Amino acid sequence: MEREYIRDRTLEGHESARRNSKTIGGAAVTDPAMLSMALHLRDQDHSLREIAAQLVITKGKKKGQHPSPATVMRLLREHDEQITAEAASSSV
Repeated sequence: MEREYIRDRTLEGHESARRNSKTIGGAAVTDPAMLSMALHLRDQDHSLREIAAQLVITKGKKKGQHPSPATVMRLLREHDEQITAEAASSSV
């Protein structure tokens, strides 16, 4: 019962933060230049791990480090979804 109470309070806090335009989670480490380089490397059939090893974070606390393969995968997936949505809306 206590676990459910904590969960409910956490979800209420997240909703409140969203209403007040606050971000939840860590700072964004990706930028358009990183996306461009990731797309170029993907076109050359590099794996996610290889792409992540070649990219460098340019801002924030993690400046100079490499993004995780999961971050690269999310970056590329969001780009692909955006392109698909734009193509679908323009064909209508």
